[in-house]
Amino acid sequence: MSDREPPRRRVPGPARPARPASAQRRPGPGARPARRPTAPALRPAPARVIRLGSPRPRLRMVGLALALVLLAFVVRLLQVQAVDASTYAAKAEQNRYIGRVLAAERGEITDRGGIAFATSEDAYDITADPTMFNRKQLKVDDGPEQAAALLAPILGQEQPALVKKLRPEDPAARYTMLAGRQTPQVWKQIKDLKSALATKARSDKSTVNVLAGVLAVPSTKRVYPNGELAAGILGWVNADGKGGGAVEQQLNTTLAGQDGKIRYAQSGGRQVPTAGSTETPAVPGSDVELTIDRDIQWAAQNAITEQVKESAADRGYVIVQDTRTGEILAMANSPGFDPNDLSKASAADLGNPAVQDAYEPGSTAKVMSMAAVLEENAATPLTHVTVPNRLHRGDRLFQDDIDHATWYLTLNGVLAKSSNIGTILATGQLGKTQTEANRVLYSYLRKFGIGGSTGLGFPGETRGILAAPAAWSTSQQYTIPFGQGMSLSALQAASVYSTIANGGVRVAPTLVRGTKGPDGRFTPAEAPAQSRVVSQKTAKTLAHMLESVVDDEEGTGAKARIPGYRVAGKTGTANRVDPATGTYKGYTSSFAGFAPADSPRVTVYCAIQNATKGSYFGGQICGPVFKQVMEFALKTLQVPPTGAKAANLPVSFTP
Repeated sequence: MSDREPPRRRVPGPARPARPASAQRRPGPGARPARRPTAPALRPAPARVIRLGSPRPRLRMVGLALALVLLAFVVRLLQVQAVDASTYAAKAEQNRYIGRVLAAERGEITDRGGIAFATSEDAYDITADPTMFNRKQLKVDDGPEQAAALLAPILGQEQPALVKKLRPEDPAARYTMLAGRQTPQVWKQIKDLKSALATKARSDKSTVNVLAGVLAVPSTKRVYPNGELAAGILGWVNADGKGGGAVEQQLNTTLAGQDGKIRYAQSGGRQVPTAGSTETPAVPGSDVELTIDRDIQWAAQNAITEQVKESAADRGYVIVQDTRTGEILAMANSPGFDPNDLSKASAADLGNPAVQDAYEPGSTAKVMSMAAVLEENAATPLTHVTVPNRLHRGDRLFQDDIDHATWYLTLNGVLAKSSNIGTILATGQLGKTQTEANRVLYSYLRKFGIGGSTGLGFPGETRGILAAPAAWSTSQQYTIPFGQGMSLSALQAASVYSTIANGGVRVAPTLVRGTKGPDGRFTPAEAPAQSRVVSQKTAKTLAHMLESVVDDEEGTGAKARIPGYRVAGKTGTANRVDPATGTYKGYTSSFAGFAPADSPRVTVYCAIQNATKGSYFGGQICGPVFKQVMEFALKTLQVPPTGAKAANLPVSFTP
């Protein structure tokens, strides 16, 4: 067999088209295989070419513009950082840093036992930024009106007044005071209302928070826990935080302390803690301790208020004084006022009439005339004085308060029965002539403090009126001895009787015991000035004579008697000068005295102006007030009766 395979039979197929000659060539060794022919494809039409302009001119223009902008920035930067650096730094400092006064805490005013008469509590000054109430901020025209309508009932102010503050004449004003020294409760009401409006404004776009510009600055408010008690002594603090009367005004510097300052960075109205701050701490004021005893003050104020009301009088005063030290234990006025709410106080009732009113004292001044007569040895308590029904002196015909037949009185009886005629006759013995007698009497009146300062230094204190003897009119030569034609204050009158009670030594009245600084250290007040007016013998004799006024059946002061105690006192009923017309109208009724008479501890003086209902005699309406207040003071101070018998000097003699 042959190794060769037999030839395959070819099956005829469809005829193929003839290839080109080139394709029919057999490729030689190493030639690329021939590609299969493909169907011819449709080629797209060639795209239109857009030729761009040259970018260089535009780049140059952009570069130039950027260069100019950068140049402007550089120039401005140089101006800010180099040329005007200090100016802008100052403005930035001013806008970023704000300062605020740190109000010093005002010192307390207390009674002698440390009980507060005046203290300070936390409060807020309600302020506003007027620029936050304009149309630009609130998108409404009546922002101030809406805000004022909400604030008026809370602040207790009229709506138009608040609108005026919220829409000031200066549209650029950023601060206005709406109400000063409001309680925390008031500010809480405003805050709650602000919060409610803000919450509603977030959900209701038609609601406007018209209180967004209302702010509060921490402050303090002066509070008087006892209301009207001792108001005439304490005074009040005005809207500027300064004392407006009495002790608050007199000792304002001591009480106020020194305000501090704080300066800090702020943003959005809040302090930036990390920016640092500078602070000068406030120095609290010192506490002031008065000589007043609150309980005795209450008793005096209650007694005089009741009597003024019962007598339908214009006003009245009571002074209680320690006879040995000159300390004022009580100083009450009626009517008074509540320093917590001055809106209800009458202008006539403000102040302290007990030291500011000057009036003719009447017969309570006779004790000074008798002191002069005794000290000058012109008479003794037993000297006989024949007192006629009428006495003609100068251009007047004088009489006593009651019509009587001729009285045969001792000098003691002249004082006990409060005889004007007897006093004129007695003081006429002070000199060989009336002119000389006038000079002697004047010198004693001045020694007792009439026509001069009491030494208290109280705001508005009167010195009284006492003309020089050369200027006394014909009638004054004879009326001044029994307390008409000259004037004094209630405090001066009380001081006269304390001088006699203190053995003839006048101790200037004092109202302040001392002060307690922020460090808690107590500093006593300076000792009051002292001066001898009459001898101890004369003072003791006068005390015995004054006992007859109260104890003797013929005396005018029987209603001032206190069981178990020896009481020395004197009544007074003087014609009153009406301050409105300058003419005599009504009476000044008074009673002055001290107890125990033989070992004095307390002086009480009472005066009532223009009693129009019931009696107007001093012994009748002021005697009971004296008794009520004196009894309370003696018990409060635990002063026991001496147990010694009264001198019982004779009042009259048999001719």
